[in-house]
Amino acid sequence: MATANGSQQLIFPFENRVAQGVEDFLVAPGNRHAVDWIDRWPDWPFTALVVAGPPGCGKTHLAALWRSRSGAASIDLSQTGIEQAAALTAGGGPILIEDCDRALDDLGTERTLLQLYNLAKAAGGSLLLTACQVPSAWRLELPDLKSRLNSAMVVTIDPPDDALLRSIAIKLFADRQVTVGEEVVAFLLSRGERSVTGVAQAVDLLDRASITLKRPITVPMAREVLPQPEDDPAG
Repeated sequence: MATANGSQQLIFPFENRVAQGVEDFLVAPGNRHAVDWIDRWPDWPFTALVVAGPPGCGKTHLAALWRSRSGAASIDLSQTGIEQAAALTAGGGPILIEDCDRALDDLGTERTLLQLYNLAKAAGGSLLLTACQVPSAWRLELPDLKSRLNSAMVVTIDPPDDALLRSIAIKLFADRQVTVGEEVVAFLLSRGERSVTGVAQAVDLLDRASITLKRPITVPMAREVLPQPEDDPAG
């Protein structure tokens, strides 16, 4: 289908997953395993699910979807004491800990996570941990914590590929009721950070510029608005 300016209208190839209060999540081959386990909650045959992947892969978005669905408490290991950990897990309530591998920076935070795991397991609760690396790569001092994490379900999310980033851009434009051509999306991907966050920021910049300038979003306009890559010799 052609747009008003003659360019081809874009189609949206990936499955759309919606959670109340959370923006749509795009299900693609690189994240489907993680999404499948999120969908199976609370029927997890394990206490902890670790979702690992590089920045910008969508794990934060997926964690937000799970938190919205489950009502999980999101905690900071460095700010959680023994009494708070016991209270949070007493009723078997789900717990979310984001950037867990970065948060485990001393024995105190390791002990807190170990305690949370033990209490959650005893109460029939669930832990969702997000991280950049899988637990086997974490630098842990406590053998008991290593043992617990070895029993966790670990799933990885691949970095978004061109097809997924393209679909994200299409979806974000559609959410704003903005129609753009294929050439605009291709240019956006060539200029922006190649991550979910980067694409979202680029779409937002273009939409705001279009409203401010009262101009349609075209490649020339995108060239004016989007920053050039650092390695672009023309910059």
